[in-house]
Amino acid sequence: MQSQNEYIGDDKFKKFLEHYKCLAPIGVVKMRFAGTICSPNADLRPTDVISSLWEEGQEPRLQTKDEAELFFKFFMGLWDKMFEDIGFNKLKLPEFETKDIAEMATSRYNELEFGFLEGFFGGKDNVQIPAYVGQMADSLSELAEVYQILIKRAEKGEDKHLLLQTLKDTDKMVQKAINFIVENYALPKIKNIGDQALRN
Repeated sequence: MQSQNEYIGDDKFKKFLEHYKCLAPIGVVKMRFAGTICSPNADLRPTDVISSLWEEGQEPRLQTKDEAELFFKFFMGLWDKMFEDIGFNKLKLPEFETKDIAEMATSRYNELEFGFLEGFFGGKDNVQIPAYVGQMADSLSELAEVYQILIKRAEKGEDKHLLLQTLKDTDKMVQKAINFIVENYALPKIKNIGDQALRN
């Protein structure tokens, strides 16, 4: 699964998102791409997902053909990187950029709810998926709510050590659930698409 577009790296990509006034943090972008790659919605395209990162009507206006090519090349570099991570089942939750527990929990909630799950379902509530995958997706939604509870408890000033341990434990459960979806659903789906392409 060799990448066709080289990823420019997190630091440069953050500046790239800032330049185009993208409100979605890099962690949310990564996880939305990952969720889309795993998605049962075969109609989803990278361009649709990229557009979804801006509010309707707020998408950047690309002035020239060269700018447009570079814009999509940078995004596709990240897309290919996430595809490669999933292909080798090495998808990891983004690293935290803060040590503030409320901010950490907020980041993780956004990465899970507006990132992976948003990408996975692609805005549809009635996607056809095996029951075991649906159960895993439901468990991810429930775990997202745990982050919401952690945010409220951190804002109340509750024990930081206990909250941090709960955050780490929740991360482990989220990671296991995502790895399960990748291994048992996404990878067979990707292999099947590849086999069909070879037959054609």
